[in-house]
Amino acid sequence: MDTTQLLVTAIGLIIMVFVGWFFFLAPHQRAAAVSSAAGVQQVDITVKGGYSPNVIEVKRGEPVRLNFYRDEESSCSEELLMPDFHIRRDLPAFQTTAVEFLPKEVGKFEFTCGMHMLRGSVVVR
Repeated sequence: MDTTQLLVTAIGLIIMVFVGWFFFLAPHQRAAAVSSAAGVQQVDITVKGGYSPNVIEVKRGEPVRLNFYRDEESSCSEELLMPDFHIRRDLPAFQTTAVEFLPKEVGKFEFTCGMHMLRGSVVVR
């Protein structure tokens, strides 16, 4: 192997490590849902290259409303999947889409974009 091949291999490995860290090990932004006077737990989530916050804490047995504001036109984020709650929603660009459900069980439930690249989770306590 010559110097150029070693350099290209090293750069490729660095990129692979960064991609793995970005999608699986990057720090999470947590938010606890705030209950309204009507007893609905709410959190506002911005969708722009990911979900912010991407870990949502809610209480079991109380209705939840997640307000997704999609602040981009990327095709990856145009769809939201929450398979444990049987939810699939289109997220129009530059609009807020409310997603409501009732968490009946304690646990951690993931949500993703339609391509499964953007990830978040709902932690029910």
